[in-house]
Amino acid sequence: MTNPRFFVDAWDPAYGASFEAAGGGPAAPSSAQVDADVELPAVDWRAVGPRPGVRAPDVVLLVDGVRRIDASVWTAEDDGGSFPGLAASYAAGVVRCDLERGAAQLAGARVGRGLFTASPSAQDVVAGSIRYPVHRVGGTGELNKLPAAVQGPLTALEVAVSGAARTDGDLLVVDGPLRNRRQLPRTLGYIKTQHSQYLDARLTAVVTGLAAGERSPVFRLGTAWGGWSWYLRLPVALGAPWAGIVRMECSADLSVDEAVELADLSLVTLPRFASTPYKDPRAPQNLIPIAGLERRLRALLGDARLLHRALTAAARAPGARR
Repeated sequence: MTNPRFFVDAWDPAYGASFEAAGGGPAAPSSAQVDADVELPAVDWRAVGPRPGVRAPDVVLLVDGVRRIDASVWTAEDDGGSFPGLAASYAAGVVRCDLERGAAQLAGARVGRGLFTASPSAQDVVAGSIRYPVHRVGGTGELNKLPAAVQGPLTALEVAVSGAARTDGDLLVVDGPLRNRRQLPRTLGYIKTQHSQYLDARLTAVVTGLAAGERSPVFRLGTAWGGWSWYLRLPVALGAPWAGIVRMECSADLSVDEAVELADLSLVTLPRFASTPYKDPRAPQNLIPIAGLERRLRALLGDARLLHRALTAAARAPGARR
């Protein structure tokens, strides 16, 4: 009996794995309906390389957002009840990469904050010079569900900051699924961690067999946020089957030809931004401009300890509801 092949994921284990379920275990097959007979019939699926004549756009915009919980809070009601809440800071920014000049610069960044709670009587919190406006969430406001409520305002901030930086003929790459940004023109979703296995075993073998600089054919996902999708492998040393593989998305409102055109464009554009292991523990998927943007955005959030101290002082101030 031969021993099974053994691989080590290039990612630093502190960041999980490049292919895993949301809970940290192996990615489970998805129940989403998949139409693989889009660019090629499923029986003819094969790796797709760069097509002759396809060139990267002159300008690529990469947008990302970060969020942080500054404090867990409770709001006391007059009837003796109480509601949990989160004081959160979040920021979004966009990097403008001018491929003609070989230059990249921060094209815009914005910071937002909020008090996320289901409390009907919660008011804005002023912590020193920082204001946390109330964002009321639905339901009973369970504490474990509150972090997800931050995603909506963060996404809106990403849309606003990227919209202000757009120019004719550019390509916008969003770090993560498109979600409700599918209406944006010439926009790609970039998913670097694979939480679900959408394809059957035979088609998955095509994906894991991709060479660096190749992509899968375009397929269609029938999820709630459904759209056109494909996988591509970034430059990476030989290793684990999913090493260097990312999943791309574009709007379902596009035609098949338009989706294939964007897929071809992604293949000649994204590999040049791939990171290397000695620079980034999530190489190559964590693109170099995105890594720099994340560091800048986290700095803009301010000192977490000072904000926690200011929030604590605000809660103890005369007249504060607690």
